[in-house]
Amino acid sequence: MGLFSFTKEIAMDLGTANTIIIADGKIVVDEPSVVALDRHTEKMIAVGEKAKLMYEKVHAGIKTIRPLRDGVIADFNACEQMMRGLIKMVHTGSHFFTPSLRMVIGVPSGSTEVELRAVRDSAEHAGGREVYLIYEPMAAAIGIGLDVVAPQGNMIVDIGGGSTEIAVISLGGIVADKSLRTAGDDLTADIQEYMSRQHNVRVSERMAERIKINVGAALTDLGENAPEDYVVHGPNRITALPMEVPVCYQEIAHCLEKTIAKIETAVLNALEETPPELYADIVHNGIYLTGGGALLRGLDKRLTDKINIPFHIAEDPLHSVAKGTGVALKNIHNFSFLM
Repeated sequence: MGLFSFTKEIAMDLGTANTIIIADGKIVVDEPSVVALDRHTEKMIAVGEKAKLMYEKVHAGIKTIRPLRDGVIADFNACEQMMRGLIKMVHTGSHFFTPSLRMVIGVPSGSTEVELRAVRDSAEHAGGREVYLIYEPMAAAIGIGLDVVAPQGNMIVDIGGGSTEIAVISLGGIVADKSLRTAGDDLTADIQEYMSRQHNVRVSERMAERIKINVGAALTDLGENAPEDYVVHGPNRITALPMEVPVCYQEIAHCLEKTIAKIETAVLNALEETPPELYADIVHNGIYLTGGGALLRGLDKRLTDKINIPFHIAEDPLHSVAKGTGVALKNIHNFSFLM
């Protein structure tokens, strides 16, 4: 009995943009997926928000890394160090022993065996004794309160930082899915490229992210919900002189068009593969949007108009996957879809 008291249970949404950890049913860590390492010793200097503040601002002795790209681990060592640092934030209490960890981690539904192995290995190296994986769209469906084991079709479109996960779920399994390595990071890159081409101003990844948050849109007509123009400061691409450029949501909607169209196509492709009975359920229930991309202004309306099925934005889209992994953690022995 004494041994079990040192087992700590945590659920983790290991995201390209943010990593969220749930312990004891509460979100205890919600930090950017960034780690800062000493270039010479490879030791961790900062993780999460502190590392993000250093991002794109460091000198030659420090490197800041986003260990995940397109929803999967791109830098194994940096990911392991980041996970260790974030897990340390969970056990702030004093322990004579580091607790052994039972973990449930959300992974993209299009992950290969090698990518799943990389997540499992990183988690084990970061202290995970028992590691379970759950596909992100399944976790998102659980997180927004859908009954995933019912004989009924539900469709989830989870637009994260690195990947868009589209899945039709019924009877505790994924019936049809599309995992697209096109998501929030691509929208940010579109904005960077557009600002450079159209306005001759160089903007950082972080500035492009701020533009997306302030005036990002999927429609060129938002009516009364239109945001005010956002003023961007940056150096001229050619002269390096400072510039001040006001940006409106209509031009951002135009520059994001191609990436959003790819997500639309993937949703239609997943619907094509859906059996007719489940398709009928989806038309009746609508399609649920989760992830940070769900917050893009007008996206739900655009998809609804294009596909003729109502799209609903989840109540807390940023935390849907994390909440679902938290529920899965409590039901490890009841959910057969955990890996």
